[in-house]
Amino acid sequence: MVDKYNIESAETLANQAQGLPIAEATPIYEQLLQLFPTAAKFWKQYVEAHMAVNNDDAIKQIFSRCLLNCLQVPLWRCYIRFIRKVNDKKGAEGQEETRKAFDFMLNYVGTDIASGPVWMEYISFLKSLPAGHAQEESHRMTVVRKVYQRAIITPTHHIEQLWKDYENFENSVSRQLAKGLISEYQPQYNSARAVYRERKKYFDEIDWNMLAVPPTGSQKEEMQWMAWKRLLTFEKGNPQRIDTASSNKRVIFTYEQCLMYMYHYPDIWYDYATWHAKSGSIDAAIKVFQRSLKALPDSEMLRYAYAELEESRGAIQAAKKIHENLLGDGDNATALAHIQFIRFLRRTEGVEAARKYFLDARKSPTCTYHVYVAYASVAFCLDKDPKMAHNVFEAGLKRFMHEPVYILEYADFLTRLNDDQNIRALFERALSSLPLEDSVEVWKRFVKFEQTYGDLASMLKVEQRRKEAFGEDATAASESSLQDVVSRYSFMDLWPCASNDLDNLSRQEWLTKNMNKKVEKCIMLNGTALIDKGSIPSISTVPSKVVYPDTSKMLIYDPKHNPGTGAVTSGGTNAFDEILKATPPAVVAFLANLPAVDGPTPNVDIVLSICLQSDFPTGQSGKAGIPSQLPGGPAPATSDLSGSSKSHPVQSGLANKPTGRKQYGKRKELDRQEDDDTTTVQSQPLPQDAFRIRQYQKARATSTSQTGSVSYGSALSGDLSGSTG
Repeated sequence: MVDKYNIESAETLANQAQGLPIAEATPIYEQLLQLFPTAAKFWKQYVEAHMAVNNDDAIKQIFSRCLLNCLQVPLWRCYIRFIRKVNDKKGAEGQEETRKAFDFMLNYVGTDIASGPVWMEYISFLKSLPAGHAQEESHRMTVVRKVYQRAIITPTHHIEQLWKDYENFENSVSRQLAKGLISEYQPQYNSARAVYRERKKYFDEIDWNMLAVPPTGSQKEEMQWMAWKRLLTFEKGNPQRIDTASSNKRVIFTYEQCLMYMYHYPDIWYDYATWHAKSGSIDAAIKVFQRSLKALPDSEMLRYAYAELEESRGAIQAAKKIHENLLGDGDNATALAHIQFIRFLRRTEGVEAARKYFLDARKSPTCTYHVYVAYASVAFCLDKDPKMAHNVFEAGLKRFMHEPVYILEYADFLTRLNDDQNIRALFERALSSLPLEDSVEVWKRFVKFEQTYGDLASMLKVEQRRKEAFGEDATAASESSLQDVVSRYSFMDLWPCASNDLDNLSRQEWLTKNMNKKVEKCIMLNGTALIDKGSIPSISTVPSKVVYPDTSKMLIYDPKHNPGTGAVTSGGTNAFDEILKATPPAVVAFLANLPAVDGPTPNVDIVLSICLQSDFPTGQSGKAGIPSQLPGGPAPATSDLSGSSKSHPVQSGLANKPTGRKQYGKRKELDRQEDDDTTTVQSQPLPQDAFRIRQYQKARATSTSQTGSVSYGSALSGDLSGSTG
């Protein structure tokens, strides 16, 4: 497998192994179980493959490896099936071994919500045991009764069936005794049944076929993590109000089941261990931590948590061993491991042990400036030895002069010593060796130091030096701004001005810095950007080269304007005319009825209203592709639609221009129709829709722009008149 935790590949391998002989399948199962040691379904397939060939020794070995870490009912039922098969012919001794195996199984998975069939199987097994005399029969009934009483107070899927079986059992033994026992256990049963209904809601959110893989941050994994967290919280609350021991047993079982699927989640391991510790079971918490380190050997978090637990209970040597394991051979130890071991030694063994280890850690290739800062802090704060801390910082300065953070930590230490002379000397040494890009924070701290502890002259001098260091000319650097005054006379979150003033000052400072800078101004020539230096202030967030659109070639949008750029055929007709001739009648009618619009975005309601009220032609066409008649009048001439052979514009290319109700004919007849626009418009009946009226008004206004004025009546608002020209 390329990706060793690829779930699809693992499932494929498992399916392939089921069809192979056991000798060939064994290496595949071992490979899978090495990657997914808590995958109960893979263990079950593995053991069933050996059971098929009666390999009892291998079966026992497999069960010893998986049972206690995989608390899943199907796997354990496979185990009890094997035990019953082995002991089936051993008589009373075999029956006793089987009974012990049932008790062992119920002790681990008896609280599972799916354990109902296990309880039923155990009860059936006990009832089937032979009884030689009355005393044995009485003993058997007593054992069966106890198992029933345990089962009916366990929230499982089969709790109601188990209660009915228990009632029948007690009534079959003694009706008089049954009443007392049933009434005694009825409240506990009711409580268990109510808890089961709540418990089932949490169990239904969990994917029980999920394989344990390292967290990838997927939504499914996060949902499963939250589902388990909710279930754990529910079980910790002891909803059934049972005794503490039984409640803790259910919590442990839930954690163990959770780790089958959240095996690679360190927070689950940590929560499990700390829960044991808070419950008073330190030994159990230690065992959980030890298991977690086998599951996640690279987790430093769990190692430190484990060491903390050991140290808290006084097991210093055990904690020290954990820290030493983190250090390894020393050459590969991290700086954090060195620091934490120094602190541990100082807490547990004293000053000399920590100092001795620091002297050894200095020689490690993984020792960084963090180790020097940490040990100097320990020497100064815990050992009360400022001289030792000063020597440590000085020794580190020889190695880490190029680290601005180390310089600032050293400056803080000297500030606590009130050693202003050495602080100034440190800043001067550091600024003389640090590159400019790394010195920003050091300059800032130097200025802040002078503003806090220096006199006015030194304060102004350092501010001027910082400005000069970052490229300002001498004249500008010598000038003080109001922003500098604010910086000098502020303290913590106290400012000598309002927040609005701060914003304005910051903006003005930025504008001042960019006021004299020249930016590139674009002049468009033939669609190409030519760069010319201008005096426009630059903005740091805008690229230096900006390409602007060629405004000299822009045209104002005019819906009535149609340049008529269509191609002209050899016969002198526009290409659009030819296309229109081949257009189906309904499409031509639809296009002809589209309204004229102003601008690129028409009013959708108007368009839909006109389209819905249009009556498309259904008659036969006079020519192929040409409709015989359009609703509301004949279609406009093709030359009018294209706008290429008439001087007056057509609205929106295919504007609704009403004409006389005449049949489509030859091209000459169409031309004659266009010569009599005024007559045909006035002879057309008025529509009853307000939107259509506006469109007719526009069409008539267009047609009268060349002939004078038109007056007509409105079916909605009386006489209206429109004149143009």
